[in-house]
Amino acid sequence: MHLTTHTDYSLRLLIYLQALAPEAASVRQVAEAYGISVNHLAKVAQRLTQLGWISSRRGRGGGLVLGPNAAGLKLGQLIRTLEPSTALAECHTADSHCPIEPVCHLKSILSEAQQEFFAALDRYTLGDLAQQRDVLVPLLVPQRH
Repeated sequence: MHLTTHTDYSLRLLIYLQALAPEAASVRQVAEAYGISVNHLAKVAQRLTQLGWISSRRGRGGGLVLGPNAAGLKLGQLIRTLEPSTALAECHTADSHCPIEPVCHLKSILSEAQQEFFAALDRYTLGDLAQQRDVLVPLLVPQRH
């Protein structure tokens, strides 16, 4: 399975905010830390805000912060929510036109693999990704020591 750029950037933003919690960060700060597009990351932040996973503070000291329950979000849940499709092959879609689908075992094998993939992701939370804050923060915000 290949994650979309939107999901990749979502995970990066969430990791950044988890590492710096409870401090706020701007979209620009996060984009510069990862060397990614500010405009694309702003769209990602908007979506994560709509989902309630992050919130935006205005004014001095403002910026993006994690939502109250974001650290406990399961990675599988994050990816299932953010990915437009988790279909691994045409036979995993409602409009499959594969002529051998009725006798092919690929669909069931891919389904089993996908279930195991998400089961593995569901064993971890967003909080698990930022456990080494003392190492992670200097990589994301080099001027802090």
